Amino acid sequence: MNREKSTNFVLNKKRGQCPRHIHMSVTTNIQQLKATLPPQVGLIAVSKFQPVEKLQEAYEAGQRLFGENRALEMRDKHSLLPQDIQWHFIGHLQRNKIKYIAPFVAMIHSVDSPELLEDIDRAAEKAGRTIPCLLQLHIAREETKFGFSPQEALDYLAGGTWRSLEHIRLCGMMGMATFTDNQAQVLEEFGLLKQCFDTAKEKWFAADDGFRHLSMGMSDDYPLAIQCGSTMVRIGTAIFGSRPLNP
Repeated sequence: MNREKSTNFVLNKKRGQCPRHIHMSVTTNIQQLKATLPPQVGLIAVSKFQPVEKLQEAYEAGQRLFGENRALEMRDKHSLLPQDIQWHFIGHLQRNKIKYIAPFVAMIHSVDSPELLEDIDRAAEKAGRTIPCLLQLHIAREETKFGFSPQEALDYLAGGTWRSLEHIRLCGMMGMATFTDNQAQVLEEFGLLKQCFDTAKEKWFAADDGFRHLSMGMSDDYPLAIQCGSTMVRIGTAIFGSRPLNP
């Protein structure tokens, strides 16, 4: 295995746990979350910077879907944890890092350009597999977020060049709402993503049962995302507590 950069998963104790979860175990958090989720909504445990011991505890509680933001960290954790885990890549994916996750990644949520999708297709071909992908849309009023604008995504799908990519499968869309206490704004942004998803489904994927995923909602806004039609929520803090500092 190429060890370009080994990651270190030691919990930084200088940063405290989220007060809501400081006295609750990972197992309890998962059980309580799953009890509140509709059956059609998948739970992705976002484990960026978390030590493998916490991921193992989540696994033993029945969690099988994990989300990572960094390719090398995902690669290293994949080698250390049970092989039936489904690894979802949810962060900004550097094109030169695709090769590290292409052999095993279950889904890439964060396809933010046509060029990235083409590079994923090439890496998937080399790995001898087809990689499920989501188009990431920029719906937030924050410049730090990545992704297609809603119109860019629809124009890209209308252009049809993606149809020639034989080693990826478009399975839906992903987006992140603005980090704000304004629930009306968050609902509006999630609603825009759902509208784009529905338009794409009707125009280009009506006969494709695989195009069915809408990945939206995190620890602070997942109930609103579910209200707007999310099929996958990406939860980190509400499972593991506050994220450790970058090791």
